[in-house]
Amino acid sequence: MKIFIKFDFNLVCRKVLEEKLIKYNIKYRILGFGEVDVLEKIDSTVFSALTEELKEYGIDIIENQKSVLVQKIKDTIIEMIHSPELINVKSSVYLAEKLSHSYGYLSNLFSDVTYTSIENYIILQKIEYAKQLIVSSDLSLTEIAFQLNYSSVAHLSTQFKNVTGITPSAFQRIIAKRREIANKK
Repeated sequence: MKIFIKFDFNLVCRKVLEEKLIKYNIKYRILGFGEVDVLEKIDSTVFSALTEELKEYGIDIIENQKSVLVQKIKDTIIEMIHSPELINVKSSVYLAEKLSHSYGYLSNLFSDVTYTSIENYIILQKIEYAKQLIVSSDLSLTEIAFQLNYSSVAHLSTQFKNVTGITPSAFQRIIAKRREIANKK
């Protein structure tokens, strides 16, 4: 038997983080996605244990300032893509304003650390979100293209195929076929 799961990545991460911080009796305040203000000094053995437990869930504590800013760039991009009210905002302007750095600086830093451009990362995240929408919603490809601020379904399809190797229509058919097979079992 197969079951299909829809989940909110941000909520899951937040819950895991809160559970672990409470487990170790760490006083904290969550400032935003990926940012926690620890309100008192943490013992090094507790910090190591917390770090190891979070790693089991794919959550890493970042200590390098450049890596912190790159993570903030990634988080801000994901926030933009998942927020309908931000989808028409120019990404370069939004990132510069939100992170209080020039876009040129952010772009160079991101490329130096990740070996890819911010623009390419945005495309990858949009395609990942498109895949989630195809799997978990009843939206048409036209509605998904509109929601992700693509100029047309053709533009979405081109980028989708460049990233995944298949068209969104083919991806929809694969998902439908898997559901059909799962329902027969």
